[in-house]
Formats: sequence, C-alpha cells, structure tokens
Amino acid sequence: MLRNKLALLGATALALTVAQPLVAQNAPAQDGRARAESIVARMTLDEKIALVHALFPPMAAGKTTNELIPSAGHIDGIARLGVPLVRESDASLGVANQVEQRKGDVATALPSALATASTFSPEIARAGGVMIGSEARAKRFNVLLAGGVNLTRDPWNGRNFEYMGEDPLVSGLLGGAHIAGVQSNKIVSTVKHFALNAQETGRMILDARIDEAPLRMSDLLAFQIAIEQGKPASVMCAYNKVNGDWACENDFLLNKVLKQDWGYRGWVMSDWGGVHSTAKAANAGLDQQSGQELDRAIYFGAPLKAAVEKGEVSVKRLDDMVVRYLTGLIESGAYDAPMPAKAQTPPYARNAEVAQRAAEAGIVLLKNERNVLPIAKTAKKIVVIGGAADLGVLSGGGSSQVRSVGGAPIEIALSESAPSSFVRVTYHASSPLAALKKALPGAEITFLDGRNYNANLEAAKAADLAIVFATQWTTEAEDVPNIKLPDNQDALIAAVAGAQPNTVAVLETGGPVLMPWIDKVPAVIEAWYPGQRGGEAIAAILTGAVNPSGRLPITFPANAAQPPRPKPVGLDLFDAAELAAAANSAANPSATPKSYPVTYHEGADVGYRWYEKKGMKPLFPFGHGLSYTNFAYRNPVVTGGDQLSVTVEVVNTGKRAGADVPQMYVARDGSGAPMRLAGFQRVELKPGESRRVTLTAEPRVVADYDTKLPGWRIAGGTYRVAIGRDATDRSLMLTTTLNETTMKP
Repeated sequence: MLRNKLALLGATALALTVAQPLVAQNAPAQDGRARAESIVARMTLDEKIALVHALFPPMAAGKTTNELIPSAGHIDGIARLGVPLVRESDASLGVANQVEQRKGDVATALPSALATASTFSPEIARAGGVMIGSEARAKRFNVLLAGGVNLTRDPWNGRNFEYMGEDPLVSGLLGGAHIAGVQSNKIVSTVKHFALNAQETGRMILDARIDEAPLRMSDLLAFQIAIEQGKPASVMCAYNKVNGDWACENDFLLNKVLKQDWGYRGWVMSDWGGVHSTAKAANAGLDQQSGQELDRAIYFGAPLKAAVEKGEVSVKRLDDMVVRYLTGLIESGAYDAPMPAKAQTPPYARNAEVAQRAAEAGIVLLKNERNVLPIAKTAKKIVVIGGAADLGVLSGGGSSQVRSVGGAPIEIALSESAPSSFVRVTYHASSPLAALKKALPGAEITFLDGRNYNANLEAAKAADLAIVFATQWTTEAEDVPNIKLPDNQDALIAAVAGAQPNTVAVLETGGPVLMPWIDKVPAVIEAWYPGQRGGEAIAAILTGAVNPSGRLPITFPANAAQPPRPKPVGLDLFDAAELAAAANSAANPSATPKSYPVTYHEGADVGYRWYEKKGMKPLFPFGHGLSYTNFAYRNPVVTGGDQLSVTVEVVNTGKRAGADVPQMYVARDGSGAPMRLAGFQRVELKPGESRRVTLTAEPRVVADYDTKLPGWRIAGGTYRVAIGRDATDRSLMLTTTLNETTMKP
C-alpha cells in the first residue's frame, strides 16, 4: 500500500469472458502446506529470516541483486529451492501507479469498490478482479494488495470508496468474488485491513474499542465470508489498535480468530508502517513485515534472528511463518507460475469494457420525479454545468490510485496534508460531456464550468434540461471533516434547479453526501468514482442506453446528526503536524505515538441497522435504487426449520429490460433487534418476463454470536422475514419458525 510509503519517503455485468485470466486457474493444491513444510525443512535460518520481511522498493536501493520495480513491495526468492521472487502492487481498483513512480506505465481503472458493491453482483465483482489480476501479471506483479472489505461505520471516512459498504454479507460476498477473480491469474490477492480500520484520522494511533460478539457479527463476519469465498493467500493486518493491542500484534485477531477459529492457511502480512515489535508481533501471529523501511526498525530481520536464537520466538513459530508464506504462494498458483521476463501489454481496449460495464451496473438512480430521465428525445437544448465534466471523471486518492489508460486531464498536487507526498487529486480522461454529445448527436449541448452565477442561470433557463455535475474528493490518509458537497456546490445545484425545473444532479463522490436541495431537484444520480470509462457509463444511464440497476450499499443520512459519530473522532485532538508525525514512524524512530480510543457503541448495528434501531429515516436507505422499468414480487413462499429460505416470483412489469435486486431481511420476532440482510440476488429480466428466485439466508446473519459457546446460535422460534427493495421496505412480510441451531466460530 503506498499510503504512508511515499509520505514517509517525503518526510525523509459483465460476462466473465470479457477479460479472461492470462493463466488458467487450477484448484488449490490440497498438499500445499505439506509441500511448503518440505521446502522450509531444507532452509537455513538466514534463508527463513529473509522471507519474512519485505523491501519497499522506493527506499530499498542496493539491497538486492534482483530488479526492483518501483511499487509496493519486493521479497527475494531462494533460487536453490525454487522459491520465487515476489513483487507486490497496490490495489483493488487496478494496478496502481499513484504518482507515476513507473514513468509512462498505465493500467485499466475500475470504478470505486463502493460502485462495484452497488451492483450487488458477485459476478461483476469477480470480473473486475479477473481483469486487474491479469494486468498485474502482465506487469510482472504476483501479489496484488486488493480485497478491501472493512465495513463503513462512518460516512465521512476518507477511504469508504475503497470498500464494499456497510453490510457484512454484501462486503463479504462481493469482496470474496473480487479476490477469487484476482487469484484466477495465479497471483496472490490479500484481504484487508484486518480489522476495524474504520477511519483515516489517526489511523496509525487510534484504539478501536468493541466487544467480541458485536465485532464477530459485523466487521469480522465480512472478513470471514470474504475469506471463505475468495480464499485469499494473504491477510493484511491494519494500522490501528483493536481493544488495546496493535492489529498487527493482536493475538485475539490473528491467532485466535483467523488461524484457530477460521483455520486460515495463508500468511499475515503487515500494513506498510504497521509493525511495532519483534517477539510480540511474531508470537501474536504476524508472519511477515511489509515495507520494512517504513517501520521504526526492521523488526523481522536481525532482531527476529536474535529472538529465535534466544528462544523468545521458537523455531517452530518461525517455521510456521515461512510455511504460511509458501503455502499462500503454492495454493494460489503463484509459486509455480513464473512471471514474464519482460512486461507485456494488456488488452486495454477489451479491459476498458470491463470497467465500463461495472460502472454502468453500479451507478444508482436515487430519484426520478416526472420521469425526467432518461433524457427525452424532445430535449434538444441541454446545458451541462460543473464537475469538470468537459474533461473527465474524478477518482479517489491514495494507494488505490490508478494512472489510467488515456492519461489524467486534471492532476493537482496537494500542498499540505497527511497524504500530500503520495496523493494527487486525479481525474480519468473520460468526459461525460463528450460522451453525451456522441450519444445525442441531434441535441445542442453546451458546457459551463459553474463559476459564473449569472451565466449558469441564464443557460439553465434557456435549456430544455440542465445537468449539474458535483464532486466530492476523498482520499486515504485523511477523512473529510463533514459530508457536505465542498466548494459551494450545494448552492450551485439549488440555483440551477430554481431556474430550470428539469434539472438532473450527477454526483461523483466517495460516499454519502447531504442534499439540502433534494426537494428542488427532480432527478439525482449517484455515479461514485466511476473509473476510466465513467463518462461513457454516465452518458449511457442518462440517455437510457443502459437501464440503471445500482443499489446503495451504504445509507445516505438525512442530516449530519444521524450517523453514530457526526465527525472524525480525534480530529480535534491533534493538529496536522502531530498526525503526520504519528504516521511517519520511520522518520521518528524514538517517538512514542499517542493513542486514543474510538468506541464503536453501535456494535453490530452498523449502517441501516443503526437507523432502524434508533427509529430514524435516512435520506436514502441501504439497498435503494430506481430503474426505468418496474418490478413486482409475487407468490412468496417461506420455509423454515433448519434453514431459512424464500422463493418469490420477480416480474418485470414495465416496457424496458432491466435488473432488479430482491433483498431478504430477517429478525427474530420479539427480539427488538434490527432486521439484517440475509440474502439477495441480482436478476435481469426482459419486459414482461418473470423468474422464480430462491433466496437462502446466510445462517450467521440469522444467528447471534454467543461467546459462551463459543460460536453462533440461532435461537429457536418465530422469525420475521421481509422481501423488499431496500432496508426499509416492509411491504411484503412473512413469518416462519426456525429450529435452534449452533455453529462453530
């Protein structure tokens, strides 16, 4: 992850056939660990130590005889034993090249992970992973630091766009599918950041506090499902503390939960700059120190060798660290699939289609009064205002930043902030304006940048339709102070809507934003950060060439007081210099970082569950999304007993083909607990077509975690089941009886 890497350096629907893996996938070798053990048995102590700490190439010149590609990480192999060299690259949205450390190297940029989550489609998530994994291999990387599944607990988190939203089932299923897609190329994908890396403010020093049962039922459940579905070869532990211990030396998380309860076979790597000790970290379950130059010391180098020789870390534990590393490489296929000798050119044109289809399926139509959209053929005069829509679409900042094919028409360096040395405000060269002009050759379409108030109003009044583009830039390493649209864009939207009754607002944001103008604007689209073909995708939705089908994977608050925390915790405790110093551990080896608690008092009731628990009505609920057609649910049948499932007939009652996402929410009758999403399925239907769909509940969502068992317990009794279009839809309610059931952790 480039996150603190260069910051510290500065201180000192897609069909899976669209992008196939460059190397065919085989089933993981069942004897992977046994093979790894046989290799480790032939290693010297120094060879073992060499494999459990990794170089950060921008700061590691001269430390290896192998080529150092400017990227995230590098681990030399052992030629005499056939252990391969490993090169690591960020991240989940494409092969990152954040500040062009590899001059001229471009890659295909997917839309944000939040946009992919909005598809509610594991198939689309997997296709994106297949594509970026194939490009990583072509560029000679065999570990991709992808797979972000941290739950969104706060709408202002600067990194929300990299994750899959607020629900553990959606995050786990789609995150796992993405990981599986990456690894289909015989390269490794991580899953990250384990765990509770839920805000960027003070992320290097905060202590996330939560009880075990709610942690198991929320963030850990997302990781558990993602690991089961994707089988990632590596888990990346987080920067922050969890209940008093650093995540990368947290015995409960790494040994108890991950390795013991879940039986995880791969290796745990640290986040870059996230290691704080030698013996404690190794004994607590950390297997490899990543980006060693960014820590206060190379803890897993000479200090680890000394700790083994003194008996502070057993030889058995060191062997397990190396065995887990090799097992991950072997079972993902990376061990036996050599990298190309020279970088290859991926099929960029074909891969761009992957990115565009994901963006089209993830764009959410939030509001559409009077059927303002799709753009009517009678709209001959259209004005497009703001958002740099004439040049491109916005992307999020940080380690996931992709330098996309086509270049960056806007790139702005940051002057002073925590991420300033490794982040730039960057747009992808995909102009919505140009795409609209191409899609509507018979219309007169003009553009204004939004700065001239009078010109905006005059152009809006004279047009048949006004489309206002609004942006909110977010980035790794800092949170936004609030969820308002910045730079007076709320006033711009309100003014244009006051002048033109047919106004459409198109939002390119990293997460939810407030909409004080919502009653004045008849149509609103959430486009997220839509990737390198975002302009074409937005135009396809606006014109009706593609029927919108995205569903919100995250709740949009009606006001700033509704979420559990109105602003980033700790923002008022430290000034910018203190936060930057805390992050720059390598530059401050003698400093003892301050620490402060963040108590997640909502527990397992994250996102939509919080709103139901508190009886609050959000602006737009989780699961919400409109279409240009209509769907009906008919003849539902619920079954209980040992397993909860519902079959329902989904009917397209409109005149357009489209996709619907029936959602199943469950709660035990009389428990007082909020309903939880237990199942969903994306269904594509032609006009008049119907299909009977079966939704089978994820049993751990229906259950509660019982620390006394320990494990999951479904209490016997009556359960309420809602089949709806979003988390607040109770129009179709059923009941059934479930038997008491217990499951292992």
